Amino acid sequence: MKYHQSKLAFEHIFGQTSAILTEPKGDTIDVVILCHGFLSNKNSRTNLHLTQLLIHKGLSTLRFDWFGMGESTGRFSDITVTTCRSQLDAILEYIKTKGYRNIGLVGSSFGGLLSILFAANHPELFAIGLKCPVPDFPEMLEREFGKDGLRQWQQTNTIPNVMGGAEPIDLNFQFYENCKAFNAYAQAKQISTPCLIVHGQQDELVPIHQIEQLNKNLAGRKKLLLLKKANHHFGRPEDFRTMSLALTKWIVDHVPNPLNT
Repeated sequence: MKYHQSKLAFEHIFGQTSAILTEPKGDTIDVVILCHGFLSNKNSRTNLHLTQLLIHKGLSTLRFDWFGMGESTGRFSDITVTTCRSQLDAILEYIKTKGYRNIGLVGSSFGGLLSILFAANHPELFAIGLKCPVPDFPEMLEREFGKDGLRQWQQTNTIPNVMGGAEPIDLNFQFYENCKAFNAYAQAKQISTPCLIVHGQQDELVPIHQIEQLNKNLAGRKKLLLLKKANHHFGRPEDFRTMSLALTKWIVDHVPNPLNT
């Protein structure tokens, strides 16, 4: 299917967000905002693949870089959940000015956490898709680094290079403290929008009890899809395909007055 891509920039109170709006040829009022994970970017494998799948169904997508990642402004070391929430607010306001009336949301990992917090205050969203979301980011960090690692993080404002490099990553301890100010489980109780969670039972980062609690707390129509052999990155091609198709189908099935696809 033919489509058009526009590179955009959104101002928010903490800086500027880099984004790409992909639109199918012809009119549509349906768009899906794609939120990538921690230390990733708007052109992640998941975002690009979902864009192709959704465009084929006649939906636009908007993918963007979180603060301090990709081409968005700011230092990654200064990122907080508060900062990222302001980005989503700015994006939503912009997308409405473009004439989009049906707005969906897909979040991966850290982007899943932000999607939960955002959706709790935006019941106008028509559907939400969560790929291996992290509703309790502080717990995940505590499990990953341990007490000694957290103490070192607080002292140095750096974390181990989780991307495999030798040098530590600059990240202010304020990120951890800011995360603790948000309760995604409580926020999930405010979400009436239909929500799909896709999670791998071999996820090495997000414990399954977080996913089960999140699913239990969601107030609206919901579905939990657990993939027996999938890890956090859905590294096996068959798992990645199942996850992508499931998210796409959930979004398309919930579009109000969908186009004939």
